Amino acid sequence: MTLYQPEPVEISTRMRPGEWSEESLVALEASYREQLSRMGAAASEIDVAIDRDDGGGVSVVASWLKPDVAQELTEVVGDTGLVAMDPDAETGRPTHDDSPR
Repeated sequence: MTLYQPEPVEISTRMRPGEWSEESLVALEASYREQLSRMGAAASEIDVAIDRDDGGGVSVVASWLKPDVAQELTEVVGDTGLVAMDPDAETGRPTHDDSPR
């Protein structure tokens, strides 16, 4: 079992003038989105802010804005009262196993 922490997860970098191009900036944003997605973020939970300063530098901050409450997909295991995670489930509703024992 893991502890759910609703604080945002952030990946960021600052680059000086000459260290980046428009193409590398697009690739960096896509990379940050992919990293957060692999951590479990839905596309709608990812925010990327790109700030350009007056000197030609740039700051990129990608944030996973987590909901306040974890939404776990669970399954009741037999008559034991135990609950198991189901990470491959397609719905957001809990499923219950009512099959005969």
